[in-house]
Order: sequence, then structure tokens, then C-alpha cells
Amino acid sequence: MLIINTGGTFNKRYDPIKGELFVPNDNQAVESILESLVIDISLQGVIYKDSLEMDAQDRTFLGQTIAASDAQTVIVIHGTDTMDLSAAYIDMLALDKTVVFTGSMVPFSIDPIEATANLSMAIGYGQHAVRGVHIVMQGVMNSFKQVKKNKSAGKFEYV
Repeated sequence: MLIINTGGTFNKRYDPIKGELFVPNDNQAVESILESLVIDISLQGVIYKDSLEMDAQDRTFLGQTIAASDAQTVIVIHGTDTMDLSAAYIDMLALDKTVVFTGSMVPFSIDPIEATANLSMAIGYGQHAVRGVHIVMQGVMNSFKQVKKNKSAGKFEYV
């Protein structure tokens, strides 16, 4: 299993000088969670952006990274606003892998509970899911075609 960390709210931290949240170029949030697990999971950081800043080139790079991996199960930590676009792109590649997208609505650095729960659920789900592209968020988990972010309600739902 491989976790690919692309950034997003999951990883954001507060910059007291600028007075704003930013996506750091590190894997500190994910590493903190993985320290508590008893299974060995590889971690690769790429892109490090808010998903609203991701473009077609970033999605191409993400797809290439997933395709090049020997892992049959890949967890992608991704921002929630365009998670569905990246999931659809990865699905279009028709890779013979299980790819599970997850993230969080609140940064790990502010409240680690949601990010930890979402990543933990994604890892467990990924170990038993069928090949294809999935989303696991806030206890909602299925094919990316059946799970969408309801932006007006601020939560993920089955569709």
C-alpha cells in the first residue's frame, strides 16, 4: 500500500506572520497519523497544493505517479473541493489498481480527529475494496461515482 499526499486542507497549517493557512511542502500531518499504526505503509509527497489550485498538469502527474507505483492499493490525500475531478481523471486511466481518495474539511493541525479518522477509514477500506477509484470521507465510502461533496451542506454524501 502507498499513500500519496498531494496537500489540501488535510495538511494546512497556520502561518502567524501572514495570518493565513498554507499547504506546507512536507508530510508532517500524515506522518503523525502513521506513527500510531502497526502496519507498514509507504508515503510519497507530491504536488503540495490546495485542490482549487490543481490543474490538468497536476492531475497528469498524479496519474503518472500512481501508474508508476508497484502498489496495488493507493490512498490519495487530496483537497476536497476538486477531489471528484482528480478521481474522474484517475478513473479514465483505467489502471488495474485500487485508488482511494480522502482528505479532510478541517486541517489536521487545527483538529486532528477528522483527518485521522478519514485516513484510517481509507486505509481499512482500501485493503478490501474492489479495483477502481473510490472516495472515503466522513464515514461515507464507495466508488467516486457514488460519493460527492455537498458544498452547500459542507459534507460528503451518497448520490
